[in-house]
Amino acid sequence: MIPAMPATASASARRASVTALRFGRVAAMGTVAALILFAGVRGSWGNAQHVMLAKGREAGTVRVTQCAGDACTGPFTPTSEGSRARARVELTKSVAVRTGQTYDVVLKPGTSDAVRSGPAGILYAWVPLGGALLLASVVVAGGLRLTRAAWVLGLSGAVLLTSAFLAVQ
Repeated sequence: MIPAMPATASASARRASVTALRFGRVAAMGTVAALILFAGVRGSWGNAQHVMLAKGREAGTVRVTQCAGDACTGPFTPTSEGSRARARVELTKSVAVRTGQTYDVVLKPGTSDAVRSGPAGILYAWVPLGGALLLASVVVAGGLRLTRAAWVLGLSGAVLLTSAFLAVQ
């Protein structure tokens, strides 16, 4: 037979269990939210670095002549000093890239890959972060129960995605 614990000891043990579970939930959900945001930044930085840190890179325009698969191609006309004209560069196809249109671009160093530049390019490059902000807001609201912080994350993501959508049109 197990001896009965005093009432104060059992209440104290229950409080300790609840505190440990709460700490575990907050730690786990905080880690998940941080990983989601880190993945969003990492996914965005691949293109954003070329657009935002464009000093010294080849800048110009691309007139899209052909789209096939997930890439569009066209001739590159330089607008920055030290750039050279190229007969063909590749621009990632998105719903906003149309054949016959001309886009401001920056070339990735050592390649013929072009990334849209200007405000539209910056916003478009950060779209993965916008999605991560929306997803992290759900984790913060449900897992951490921080509704104000979740609203800030969610609205920030929605504003970023909406701005990018409007800018690249």
